[in-house]
Amino acid sequence: MVKVVKFGGSSLASAEQFKKVGNIIRSDDSRKYVIPSAPGKRFDEDTKVTDMLYKCYAEAEAGKSFDRHLKAIEERYNEIIKGLGLKLSLKEQFETIKKNFQAKAGSDYAASRGEYLNGIIMAKYLDYEFIDAATVICFDKNGEFNGEKTNEVMAHRLEGTKNAVVPGFYGALPNGQIKTFSRGGSDVTGSIVARALKADVYENWTDVSGFLAADPRIVDNPKPITIITYKELRELSYMGASVLHESAIFPVRKEGIPINIKNTNAPDDKGTMIVETTCNKPDCIITGIAGKKGFVSISIDKDMMNSEIGFGRKVLQVFEDNGISFEHMPSGIDTMTVFVHQDEFVENEQKVLAQLHRAVHPDTIELEADLALIAVVGRGMKNNSGIAGNIFSALAKQKINIKMIDQGSSELNIIIGVRNRYFEDAIKTIYNVFVPENNAVKK
Repeated sequence: MVKVVKFGGSSLASAEQFKKVGNIIRSDDSRKYVIPSAPGKRFDEDTKVTDMLYKCYAEAEAGKSFDRHLKAIEERYNEIIKGLGLKLSLKEQFETIKKNFQAKAGSDYAASRGEYLNGIIMAKYLDYEFIDAATVICFDKNGEFNGEKTNEVMAHRLEGTKNAVVPGFYGALPNGQIKTFSRGGSDVTGSIVARALKADVYENWTDVSGFLAADPRIVDNPKPITIITYKELRELSYMGASVLHESAIFPVRKEGIPINIKNTNAPDDKGTMIVETTCNKPDCIITGIAGKKGFVSISIDKDMMNSEIGFGRKVLQVFEDNGISFEHMPSGIDTMTVFVHQDEFVENEQKVLAQLHRAVHPDTIELEADLALIAVVGRGMKNNSGIAGNIFSALAKQKINIKMIDQGSSELNIIIGVRNRYFEDAIKTIYNVFVPENNAVKK
């Protein structure tokens, strides 16, 4: 068996955490390939190394002295090295970083050094081979990730390599310039390595024991999710559930490789297994609930709208021309409502309204701001009737007015719109409908 294991920043924030990671890796011989993040926070008021690097490079880019900032970063790493009792010096690497900062090598280069340096330490600590991600993660000249070329290069490089450490978060453009993924991109690197190796499992180690059925800041002790499909995860991640980078599922999905979310601080917990599909029946009708605040609805009313060819296209073209993406678009015979992010819309509000009038000549346009969208997701919903009715009934009892309800054709999710001020209460209420054994919620 071959496992690819990725460890997040909180798992590698200190020598003590490194030792936990080392014990986890050494406890299972199949954990052969390791993807480290940069050191995260050691305590609440601490600063992540990536943020320290961004700040340090900003000083360099502004032509200011950055020696003090770079020294603080070096001390963070030396503290880890000393705590692990390693005979290792990063002096040469920091001299190179200083020269490249002075040469304005770019913020992507600066940010990537956190993972790069942690990868060197991890490889030394485990006695694994170190592979610089810049040599195996390929971006094209436009800065877009080149998945197929990366898979080919990575598979060739890892062929015959028994154990290796590949730093997360970054790769390189064709000219060798460092390019990073978006924040949290070490998850993506782990997935890429797993695909190239055709690994049996991709373990993603973090500071939580997998996904929960709801946000624990809203619902007290929400039920853990033991198994979830890629599609369910996509729906929940899109609506704000953030344990895994949302792009991390795509490389492994192509190979049917499951992802196991695990907790470095509680390694015996099962965590959450993310799979393509499963006959495993969920304990509850729903898998999870997630949501976001800060939407506005634009309701466009026009008699005989349904018989006007191209009406919807013209409406969406207006939003596209203004750089605004839509979230949901429920419609009736004579009404079409578009939900968009409020912060994207407000700057061009009157411009968009004027263009809508010119494009489709509506009878009226109504706006409603400060709305929240909540996704109720679950593969078990498909074979159960009355889901929407139960939601309506429960929210009505709590005097929470539903502004919108939309169910996808896959019957995997139901999206509910409520006013921002009812967001938390709505999630609690819906959760208690479908997970009735959990009646204790935060006041």
